[in-house]
Amino acid sequence: MNLQGQDWDTVVIRKKAPSGSAAKDKDAINAARRSGAEIDAVKKYNAGGNKAAAAGPVKNAVKLENETEDFHHDRVSFDLKKAIMQARLDKKMTQAQLAQMINEKPQVIQEYESGKAIPNQQVLGKIERALGAKLRGKKAKK
Repeated sequence: MNLQGQDWDTVVIRKKAPSGSAAKDKDAINAARRSGAEIDAVKKYNAGGNKAAAAGPVKNAVKLENETEDFHHDRVSFDLKKAIMQARLDKKMTQAQLAQMINEKPQVIQEYESGKAIPNQQVLGKIERALGAKLRGKKAKK
């Protein structure tokens, strides 16, 4: 056997150094100190905490908490829903026929007549033209 081409120098195999957040872990820093590695640990200024949340409640949050006003959208009035229903029945139309005439879904007419819809001036204008009746304004029939 010929061993002259062999390299008999000592080879040291080490684990890969930790990277990212693992390198910042206390255990990783202590392990690096024990192994004799060069360490440069710097604490960042004001890092690692939400100082605003720790300070207490925010003024605006307290205002918001104390707010008692009830916010809601205006709905179709009782007079308007009755006027739409009466004008549609005078023309002998169904809700579906009226909806088709104004290019809206039947559900839209149903919501207006039940008072659940949020009034839209464009839709009301289409309904007025289709039924030939004034539903809003001073000359609206009541």
